[in-house]
Amino acid sequence: PSASSPTEAAMSGGYQIGPDGVLVRPAEHAASTYTKPELPEEAKENTEKGAEAAARHYLDLIVYAWNSGDTQPLVDMSDPSSNFATGHIANTKEMYTNGWSFGNTATVQEVLRLEAVPTQGGTIPPNTIGVRFRVNANYGTRCKGQSITVDNTEHSSTISLFMTWTDGRWTEVQGSAKDHDEE
Repeated sequence: PSASSPTEAAMSGGYQIGPDGVLVRPAEHAASTYTKPELPEEAKENTEKGAEAAARHYLDLIVYAWNSGDTQPLVDMSDPSSNFATGHIANTKEMYTNGWSFGNTATVQEVLRLEAVPTQGGTIPPNTIGVRFRVNANYGTRCKGQSITVDNTEHSSTISLFMTWTDGRWTEVQGSAKDHDEE
């Protein structure tokens, strides 16, 4: 649809079309409304519970990145060799190229596993703790160009993270996510 005057923004499905041709993100869901998660004190401890707290925080950083477009905190807590992290970061950057997202959530329902991970012949760094969560999540609202997708259907997934204690902090080195139906 075209605007009724040159100074009036065009509308599409109740959304304004911005000058770049992308639907304008509603102000009440602006990226700035999402506060960057703060690392809990327990996540600063070299213990299994510290690894669990760090893994919960890491999950919060994934959700924050998806809702805000700010991937730097996720980058900072990820090992550069982690395909899981690299994939999330790339997907988020792709979403925010001519688009945006809001309302994405992931809530930990239970800890399924929390244990030290053997180095497996050097393929896993020493001081690694495996954390597996069952989470309930939804995708929220996504926009790509002028296409809006809303999916607030809650689904259950399993998130597995290998957290390694190095240089006085936890870093994600490997991860995976699976729908419960896939297990």
